[in-house]
Amino acid sequence: MGREGMGGAGAGANYGNANWNFRSTVDPEELFRNIFGQGGFGGSTDGGGFSEGFGFSSQPQEVIMKLTFSQAARGVNKDIVLKIMDTCTRCNGEKCEPGTKAQKCTYCNGSGMETISTGPFVMRSTCRHCKGSRVLIKTPCTTCDGKGQFAQRQNLTVPVPPGVEDGQTVRMAVGKSKKEIYITFRVEKSDIFERDGADIHSKADISLSQAVLGGTIRIPGIYDDQTVLIEPGSSSHTKIRLKEKGLKKMGSLGYGDQYVHLKVKMPKKLSKQQKALIQAYAELEDDTPGTIHGITYKQDGSKHCVDDQQYLDSIRSAIK
Repeated sequence: MGREGMGGAGAGANYGNANWNFRSTVDPEELFRNIFGQGGFGGSTDGGGFSEGFGFSSQPQEVIMKLTFSQAARGVNKDIVLKIMDTCTRCNGEKCEPGTKAQKCTYCNGSGMETISTGPFVMRSTCRHCKGSRVLIKTPCTTCDGKGQFAQRQNLTVPVPPGVEDGQTVRMAVGKSKKEIYITFRVEKSDIFERDGADIHSKADISLSQAVLGGTIRIPGIYDDQTVLIEPGSSSHTKIRLKEKGLKKMGSLGYGDQYVHLKVKMPKKLSKQQKALIQAYAELEDDTPGTIHGITYKQDGSKHCVDDQQYLDSIRSAIK
C-alpha cells in the first residue's frame, strides 16, 4: 500500500479486493502516525501524535544546586531562579481570552476522539480539531497563544535541610500548576572536615609539652568552636570523640559525632634552654629503645650528656 493509495482517503476508496468505506475525514496516514509515531511504520515510536491529545507531561525538570559544606551541614534557605512551563497568568490555564469561553468540539461531539469505521473494524483516533481537549478555542489567549501555559521565570526559595549529602535529590512542586522539579545537591568539600555519614572527622596539632603533660585546645566545630581535653601521654593519631557534635541525621533523630585526630607537632629548632631541658630529660629516661645523639652511658649504666653546658648543669642541680 503506497503513499499514492493512502493519499486519496475519500469515501469508497478501493485498495485491491478490500472496500475501505471511511465515514470520517481522517487521513489514514495521519492515523498510522498517531498509532505508530510521527514516522509512520518506519519512524520513531515516541508517541508524539498522542502527546497533544492526551496531555502527556514532559519529564520533571532537574536543577543542580551547589552548596558549601557549611550550608549542607547546617541547612539553609537558598534562593534560585527557574524557567518553567507554568499556568498562564492571563487566562489562568483556560487557553481563551478573558471574557470568552471554550466551546464543545462539534467534530468529535466533545469526546476528544474520532471514530473510523473500516468495514468490520472500528478504529478510534485523537480528534484532529481539538487535539483531544474536547473543546474548541475560538478566541485564543494572546499571552499563551491558546496553550494555557508558557515559559515563566520563577523565584524559588529552597529550604535545604541540615545534613544533606552530595548527590542527594529532593522533589518540590512549584508554580500555580504545582509542576514537579527535582533538585540535586552538589556539596563542596571542606578544608577542615571529612564526612562519614553523620559523623565528621577533623585534625588538630598539639605541642610536645601538651602531648606529654596534657592540656586543652580549641577546635572548629559544625556550629561553634569546641574545647577538647588532651590526656597526658597523648600521641599522634590519638582519636578523641565529641559525642553528638557531628551532623544531623537525615530521616531520624539525633546527631552524629565529631572525631578529632591529634598530631604531635615536633619542634624543628630549639633554643639553648629548651635543648638543655630535653638533654636533662634524656639523661633520666629509662625506656630508651636505642641510643640518643649526644648521650653516652657510664659504667654504672647511667646516662650523661657529652655536651656539658651551663644550662644543663643548672637543670641537673635543680632536679637533684
